[in-house]
Amino acid sequence: MQNFRFTLWQIVGVVLAMPAAAQAANLVYLEEMTSAEVSVALRGGTTTVIIPVGGTEQNGLHMVLGKHNTRAKVLAGQVAQRLGDALVAPVVSYVPEGNVSPPTEHMRFAGTISIPEPVFRATLEAAARSFKQHGFKDIVLLGDSGNYQTSLKVVANTLNRDWGGSPVRAHFLPAYYQTTQTDYAAALKARGLTDTQIGTHAGTADTSLAMAVDPALVHVDRLEKSAQLGAAVGTKGDPRPSSVALGKLGIDAILNATVNAVRAAVAQPR
Repeated sequence: MQNFRFTLWQIVGVVLAMPAAAQAANLVYLEEMTSAEVSVALRGGTTTVIIPVGGTEQNGLHMVLGKHNTRAKVLAGQVAQRLGDALVAPVVSYVPEGNVSPPTEHMRFAGTISIPEPVFRATLEAAARSFKQHGFKDIVLLGDSGNYQTSLKVVANTLNRDWGGSPVRAHFLPAYYQTTQTDYAAALKARGLTDTQIGTHAGTADTSLAMAVDPALVHVDRLEKSAQLGAAVGTKGDPRPSSVALGKLGIDAILNATVNAVRAAVAQPR
């Protein structure tokens, strides 16, 4: 064990000695870093970690099942880059999506994956405790879907209760998701879109945001059919007016609100 520790810190020393250009690779995704690089980041003051939560669920005929996972990763990465002192954990893609048998909610549609609420919460708690062990001081929970926002809050409250007296804190920041329901929706309405078009799932708001993050998430040739069949195929809204330009309104609103929320949370007295 002593030899391993010695070798590890030798590696850390090598990373620290790397040219500045090599260190400034803008690495924010934990899974794309080595253990030594994470150690160096922690020692350099990068002590905030974002746990992005997605979900694998149906999204009408026109959007892929992993929409939430891709959005959560990309947007969390952009938040971390703006912050400058945060890393992003792997996306939690297994979330509660309804009862499995008999199926309810999104589980009524093929491809959706659902796990029990207690398992979901336990997974988040264990991940957060892992980050505390490694030296992270602020652990941020960001959820891309509305169906587990309450669970994120419960997990953060549980961790903070257990860590009472510790400088380490967990943060549930509802601004990330709430912005899609408020500022983003308002921006779409200002451009003439109706509540019926904006929708609550796989409508213009949801679809445009996915298009702006990664156009490959959306099959534009299926928008018409998805709108016609509506709730029968899981679409709640009208995706036909969707565009990358409309989605960028959502990205801007989400990033601004989330970055401000993280900064405010981290700045709170410990």
